[in-house]
Amino acid sequence: MILASAGNVLVWIVWVAAAFACLGSGVAVISFSNPFYSALALIGNLGSLAVLYLLLSAEFVAAAQVLVYAGAVMVMFLFVIAYLGGKADAPWTGQLPVQTIAAIVASGALLVEIVVVIAGQADGHLSKAADITDAFGSPSQIGQLFLTDQLLAFELISVVLLVAAVGGVILGSHSREGSSAKGDDARA
Repeated sequence: MILASAGNVLVWIVWVAAAFACLGSGVAVISFSNPFYSALALIGNLGSLAVLYLLLSAEFVAAAQVLVYAGAVMVMFLFVIAYLGGKADAPWTGQLPVQTIAAIVASGALLVEIVVVIAGQADGHLSKAADITDAFGSPSQIGQLFLTDQLLAFELISVVLLVAAVGGVILGSHSREGSSAKGDDARA
């Protein structure tokens, strides 16, 4: 009995630490002005999310979170940031009021959605638990779903990621050409 309560306390301590790490690194992502530090904070955020997935007994999702997102995708982001160099660090000075209005509307919509979900949970509409089998979320089921029912979406996402990588290289090459042309003009 004492060991069970000590285990519950340990789970709560890990949950609170991971939740605060997730919130803190999320705030750091949007508050850092240097994109490299912001990307590193995003890696911390993805890692703390993996800990939360482990506490939910979703080991495969936690491993995929670390390997795919915190590993491969963030390495690609860091390479793009390093490749773009000073151009990525320079803030964009022109601000469109349409973007500000759209951001406020989107934030309001998210707030309304959160309030509706919390109210539905408090009202008892969402209290019925879902029927989940033991094989739910297994790697074989996820692989079968990706390669049968969701194959088109899976391949479209890979094409979008390829286009994003090529776009990063093109943006980087244009920024380097512009800086070398300025250097040639200064030497002449």
